[in-house]
Amino acid sequence: MSPVIDQAVQAGLITSESDVLKVKAVLRYDAGDPLAVRMCFPPKASLVGSEVSWIFGRDLLAAGLGSPAGDGDVHVRPHGEDETVLEFHASVGTAMVRVRTAELSRFLRRSYACVPAGREGLHLDLDGDLAALLREA
Repeated sequence: MSPVIDQAVQAGLITSESDVLKVKAVLRYDAGDPLAVRMCFPPKASLVGSEVSWIFGRDLLAAGLGSPAGDGDVHVRPHGEDETVLEFHASVGTAMVRVRTAELSRFLRRSYACVPAGREGLHLDLDGDLAALLREA
């Protein structure tokens, strides 16, 4: 079984009125999927009233702490000295959240303790994933 890290973070959801709705989000890192990070938001942070999860690259999160990063559905950029903004783009709109950079850095340090940067390939089960894909086809 692969190690899993869950870390609750205080997120500030920036609303269309430029207000900030404070929500508890959870960052998850699973060594079984070593390139990815999952960020889960509670139902009150969603337009449809159910939990929302976004999956994006751990390297994207790390890069976005120092300078703007991302060219797909997820963008990460510094916001002042102490915060980082994560933007999640979907067909129904864009969600922007602010998180303390120290919390994101702590999460990344914990993930690197599980799977060091550059060593993710050692934790991938490519043969198993390919076999599962072929079984489904």
